Amino acid sequence: MSGVWVFRNGVVKLVENPPASANSGGGGGGGGGGGIRRKALLHMPTGEVVTSYASLERKLAALGWERYYSGGGGGGAAAAAMMLQFHKRSSVDLISLPKDFSQFGSVHMYDIVVKNRDAFRVIDV
Repeated sequence: MSGVWVFRNGVVKLVENPPASANSGGGGGGGGGGGIRRKALLHMPTGEVVTSYASLERKLAALGWERYYSGGGGGGAAAAAMMLQFHKRSSVDLISLPKDFSQFGSVHMYDIVVKNRDAFRVIDV
């Protein structure tokens, strides 16, 4: 569930991200050139763009984050099976990500940035 909130004629609506081929059109939008910009998560200490969960998990582990595995067979077990979660013992923070990396969007990126301000940044690609 990713996209851009657009305010037009007093109405706000969510516009889903179009396929890459639709990004090249002019469209007459605001000051940014018209196309929708894709976001990427940048690991600032290395200058590396995160391209997989394996890479992200290594970087988070170095910052003290651990994979959180939901225990028990309660009602939340099915939902937990559809996501990856990380927690930090020194805080109450929890990072929840979709299990499929193709569903990893800007909302998830900003969640990581807020909880690791000096280590990550969201950039336009």
